Amino acid sequence: MKFADFILPEAIRAELTAEDKEGVIREMVDALAEVGAVRREESDSVVGAILKREELGSTGIGRGVAVPHTKHPSMERLVGTVAVSHEGVDFDSLDGDKVHVFFLLVSPPDQPGDHLRALEYISRQLRDDTFCRFLKQAKSLEEIRQLLAEADNNEFGR
Repeated sequence: MKFADFILPEAIRAELTAEDKEGVIREMVDALAEVGAVRREESDSVVGAILKREELGSTGIGRGVAVPHTKHPSMERLVGTVAVSHEGVDFDSLDGDKVHVFFLLVSPPDQPGDHLRALEYISRQLRDDTFCRFLKQAKSLEEIRQLLAEADNNEFGR
């Protein structure tokens, strides 16, 4: 699995305006709804499902990164997006630091393998300090898209 398999380039956000956890999740789900990946009438339900998942434990995994995710019955396939907050958002991260890079995933409940493979791929890529640093510094959609493509092509040293 690669970013190209589930990240929708047109839903990427290079500068989040949200200032809290729920706002970030809503902004990212709305981005997916704008491109037709999440049905508009299901947006609130998807946001609620992600927030419910957050209650189990923060998906702020540390080092300025969070991977909010959920399975939702309205979904037909795994979709995701990426967003950057240059200010950073308090996301109850495991290390207590603000989060600057967000990967959001939503998948159908009957495709747990794809969901897990996507989470594993994201976490593997995020182990690369250079990739993380460049993502946090990205100022445009094109820069983020380029970084994801470079990660998919194994252009970062691991």
